[in-house]
Amino acid sequence: MSSVASALVRNGIGLVRRFDQQHITPMVLQKRTLQQLLKRAENTAFGKHYQFDRLQLSSRLVADFQNTVPVHDYDQMFDNWWSRTLAGEADVCWKGRTKYFALSSGTSGANSKYIPVTYDMTRSMRSAGLRMFACLPQYDVPASLFLKDWLMVGGSAHLKEMGPCYVGDLSGINARKPPIWIKKFYKPGTQIAKISNWDERLKTIAEQAYKWDVGVLTGIPAWVQLTLEYIVDHYKLNHIHELWPNLKIFVSGGTAFQPYRKSFEALMDQPLIIQDSYLASEGFIAFQDRPETNAMRLLFNNGLFFEFVPFNEQNFDSNGEIKPQAEVLTIDRVREGVDYVLLLSSCAGAWRYLIGDTIKFTDLSRSEIIITGRTKHFLSICGEHLSVDNMNAAMIKTKEKLKLIVREFTVSGIESGSHHAHRWYIGCDQAVDPKVFANALDQYLMEVNADYASERDAMLGAPEVHVIPTNLFYDWQRRNGKMNGQSKIARVMNSEQFAAWEKFIGRHRIVL
Repeated sequence: MSSVASALVRNGIGLVRRFDQQHITPMVLQKRTLQQLLKRAENTAFGKHYQFDRLQLSSRLVADFQNTVPVHDYDQMFDNWWSRTLAGEADVCWKGRTKYFALSSGTSGANSKYIPVTYDMTRSMRSAGLRMFACLPQYDVPASLFLKDWLMVGGSAHLKEMGPCYVGDLSGINARKPPIWIKKFYKPGTQIAKISNWDERLKTIAEQAYKWDVGVLTGIPAWVQLTLEYIVDHYKLNHIHELWPNLKIFVSGGTAFQPYRKSFEALMDQPLIIQDSYLASEGFIAFQDRPETNAMRLLFNNGLFFEFVPFNEQNFDSNGEIKPQAEVLTIDRVREGVDYVLLLSSCAGAWRYLIGDTIKFTDLSRSEIIITGRTKHFLSICGEHLSVDNMNAAMIKTKEKLKLIVREFTVSGIESGSHHAHRWYIGCDQAVDPKVFANALDQYLMEVNADYASERDAMLGAPEVHVIPTNLFYDWQRRNGKMNGQSKIARVMNSEQFAAWEKFIGRHRIVL
């Protein structure tokens, strides 16, 4: 068995070296990718409409592509194109028929989006997953780990039939047919993954957990933590390593892991290796390929063409909507330390598609990024420009100072007399004075964001903090039909969402 594991490691390293192509610049790889995408889609309705056949002959391929094809948000892409694909029409935005649509994980209170998942996109995601898997030897793990079970916590593999198509969570779509290289080790298995009710699925996972020798966990941190807590309680364990002594790696995705680190560690007897990934319904965008950082390397030769829009007031309005004349950059023009909004053109028929995420380059020489938030999840009611990345950083420092475990939070802007303020709801099951928490959080927010500090001396009042039981966040998920192993709590809520949230909290008789 060890010889088989060693062979896997050796082959994996070779695979990474072949795919990395470090002697080829990112821009060259991206031009090749765009050329391939245009060729594949030239005979689709979208390709004919925008004359992809002519674009491919252009000596100014990227510039002419940008001048010809407009930027699309979800509503524009779905209403004009993807809705036809969902109805069963072939060759709309990508060659052939599309059988699967991913319901975007979204956030509580937000409407789900139908994102096409083509056969080529499935291949792209599996290729990226294999490349990520092949990087694990760099984390100095024993070869035997590659023969341990992989527990993947995600959405249900039970899909809803909609005419000629099937819709469901992306993780559920992928779980229906695990890649051959991991199929033997995949847990909880397809049958359990098809259980649609989260609580029932969780109970079944716990009942089967003693049969497994889990070495790797994957999933969104909040849902993986809920799973581990349930299993620990089910077997009356002190920590999860009593059941799974070989557990060594957590492949995290969907949201930042750092805010969950302390509560994760409380469930462990030994620290886990954390490998971050950026897998969205629209594609596998990046993954962490080395242990020295928590940043992730963009994938330039995997069926995705990237564009980057500086996230500033010149390019986006106060609602996070892109302006008509926004500046759009390619990979050869980006800089480190700037927030960018991603545009994707993909092998699933997305074209200059505004994915909604904001990223920042931390190391251009390695093409490494971190996710900093979403266009609609920034707080800037009076110019404070507070990102989710800022919020997470300040929250971590506040928790460490006060020695608290806070797993979930949400915030929105409110009026405070003639000024404005931020109202926070913190999920914490320990005794804490909300005013003490608010003062510490306020101080750390001023440290991580100069605009916030400036506005705190002007139009922005002190933050309000309300501490509520953590379980209320998950009850909110249930109320919105998003207790599913994939959806995320909205870190920032708009006024309509926040009104519904506060009404929900009020019904639970929480003292505000």
